[in-house]
Amino acid sequence: LIINYFWNLGFLLGVAILLQIISGIFLALHYTSDINSAYFSIFFIIREVYYGWCLRYFHSNGSSFVFLLVFLHLGRAMFYGSYFYSPNTWFSGIIIVFFLMGIAFMGYVLPLGQMSLWGVTVITNLLSAFPSLVEWLCGGYCIHNPTFKRFFVFHFLLPFLLCGFLLYHIFSLHFLSSNNPLRNSTNNKIAFFPFIISKDLYGKILILYLYFLQVHFGFSCLSHPDNALEACALLTPLHIVPEWYFLCQYAMLKAVPNKNAGFIILFTSIFVLFYFMRSLSVSFYFIIFFTSRFNGFYLCFWFLLFFSFI
Repeated sequence: LIINYFWNLGFLLGVAILLQIISGIFLALHYTSDINSAYFSIFFIIREVYYGWCLRYFHSNGSSFVFLLVFLHLGRAMFYGSYFYSPNTWFSGIIIVFFLMGIAFMGYVLPLGQMSLWGVTVITNLLSAFPSLVEWLCGGYCIHNPTFKRFFVFHFLLPFLLCGFLLYHIFSLHFLSSNNPLRNSTNNKIAFFPFIISKDLYGKILILYLYFLQVHFGFSCLSHPDNALEACALLTPLHIVPEWYFLCQYAMLKAVPNKNAGFIILFTSIFVLFYFMRSLSVSFYFIIFFTSRFNGFYLCFWFLLFFSFI
């Protein structure tokens, strides 16, 4: 059984993450995490650093490509029941999603635009039920210089920790090989070279083409215009909205009046992905086996998740 182009997504996601790490290292050489100069250091990178504008927009737009590929990769894995065939691969993949969400959020804060400041204010206020946690994260009881120093350190270090889970994810995948649309059979009868490698290279060329199209012609069309303005603690934006890939979690917060309940629902919506793992109790094991093997409940759940996301 020949695997289709949905199996390119993991390779393309790995390429996108690697490009983010490389471009982020070069940006970190010029970025200043001080609250009084962070905003202006971004303009310094764009205007003064040789090809700094390309690095800056490549990195900021690259996060959108990463999450687009994450959502497609995750949807493909759910649709074809990869969680049933290789639970270790699924578990490490969900951990990688957690890391990517944290890294992306902290990276969005660093340019110190209007949306960056008020976005981090909203998220840190969610943790106000745990004052000691807020004080540890922010370095005080408000968003100030220690907050950006810590966010920059975490944003720089966590991708390297992510690489460890990425290697474990790849090891778990190749230990059993990929599954296919038949759900519980393996694709190890297909030679990696030249069939799979050539298919991956075609996908990489397409993604790089979209990358450069976005960087050179789209620029910041995926970001909110208010984030180009310098942050002002005295001026609240009319609508505080995150990047598009966090809009589904943001909608949950807006839909629930109670702050703590919204916070619990937000985290539950992500932790529910662990429910798909095979390593559950025996009573759930048979339910998962029959429903996932014969396109029952989980296929309905996938379509429900897809329409909810849209």
